Amino acid sequence: MRQDFLFTSESVSEGHPDKVADQISDAVVDLFLSKDPQARIACETLTTTQLVVLAGEIRCKGVYEDGKWAEGAEAEIEKTVRETVKRIGYEQDGFHWQTFKFLNNLHAQSAHIAQGVDESGNKDEGAGDQGIMFGYATDETPDYLPATLYYSHRILERMAEDRHSKAVPFLEPDAKSQVTLQYENGVPVRATALVVSTQHAPGYFDDGSEGSDAARYKQLRDYVVGVFNDVLPQGFISDATAIYVNPTGKFEIGGPDGDAGLTGRKIIVDTYGGASPHGGGAFSGKDPTKVDRSAAYIARYMAKNIVAAGLAKRCTIQLSYAIGIAEPLSLYVDTHGTGTVDEAKIEQVLPTLVRLTPKGIREHLQLNKPIYQRTASYGHFGREPDGDFFSWEKTDLVEKLKAAL
Repeated sequence: MRQDFLFTSESVSEGHPDKVADQISDAVVDLFLSKDPQARIACETLTTTQLVVLAGEIRCKGVYEDGKWAEGAEAEIEKTVRETVKRIGYEQDGFHWQTFKFLNNLHAQSAHIAQGVDESGNKDEGAGDQGIMFGYATDETPDYLPATLYYSHRILERMAEDRHSKAVPFLEPDAKSQVTLQYENGVPVRATALVVSTQHAPGYFDDGSEGSDAARYKQLRDYVVGVFNDVLPQGFISDATAIYVNPTGKFEIGGPDGDAGLTGRKIIVDTYGGASPHGGGAFSGKDPTKVDRSAAYIARYMAKNIVAAGLAKRCTIQLSYAIGIAEPLSLYVDTHGTGTVDEAKIEQVLPTLVRLTPKGIREHLQLNKPIYQRTASYGHFGREPDGDFFSWEKTDLVEKLKAAL
């Protein structure tokens, strides 16, 4: 394992067009699960200039049964979508929560998928699809996330708080961040480059054109640099740190008006910032029978508890599934040379502590609840457990792991 290197991760704000799509998809998931905990949802969202389109397959008692919508159900979906966009903060000519065109193309789940997934007779509930899922944890930060991703998220969360509170009048919803850290002896010690590109109100960029205002751009830049200094540890930023604020120039046209957004295009932002492998499946818009989501959550849960138990400084876990089959096809543990226990022994113990079938995962983490919209911005992992929310971030497996290993 390398000890001295540079590493970079990025994050995007809740107003990024792809994240708008993710939040809409998960708002639909939450709506359906609030009506029927056994609902099946695969909801994809497209956003662009003054347009939101839903597509996918669903099944939900009291909402959509036998190929028909219940009375008022479509109107409730549209209301949910518009309220999601309003909460994010889009009231712009090119994308406004009240006036965008809305198209709902959700339809019935395939009967051929349902027959493999549903529990029946002596048949356990099967996985909703084939695939591989990864979980990862590191002791670099208190949230067991890679430091580069942790700080990328925190920068944008702070900016969103300031925007929503109106403490900063020139911020608009769309933004991206990027953090590059120098690691020495495997530990992050300084920032070598920090980047933020943020949508802003008109007049906050000096590009040399008539009416541009260097003083107002300085106000924007000084604000962002202040956020960097507040979020990163003391001493991480120095005169040698390369700082870029809106390096391409003006960023007044943003969000879905500036670029189309699609559900599931920010899977590295959603997970570990590139520090871990990714199986390729997105999370948002999927009910927890889809192992792309639920198995990735349980893999994170197991990896985090292994690191929290002091059994390793870093841990990667892979699970694999086949559609319609309940038990995972494989379980792989890698502690990257930092472990105090043989990985093969950990692989033997984990299935005795957590049932790794789709149903077992959902029951262990209590996933059949409307808890998903909050996951769709600033990462699915490294979040504080809060009642039913982010149950996969709990460290309640630590003592059982210590006792078994």
